[in-house]
Amino acid sequence: MLTTIAKIMGSILVNGKAQEVELPVSLIELIKKNNVEQPEMVSIQINGEFVDRSAFETTQINDNDEVDFLYFMGGGSRC
Repeated sequence: MLTTIAKIMGSILVNGKAQEVELPVSLIELIKKNNVEQPEMVSIQINGEFVDRSAFETTQINDNDEVDFLYFMGGGSRC
């Protein structure tokens, strides 16, 4: 017997821009949906809290969540 999961539409913010998504959606699905470049290099915050990379596949996005894809760059000035 197959079990189907009902999907509903939710509103989230991704890098400050409103986005409609089908819920439930995992963080890894959201990464794919947003065509995140170099996903192995991205850090992600949900509602201001960093998500451990090992939890990307199991972390669920909820209605009204704020998600930020962040890339940290090295550099500095030469003296």
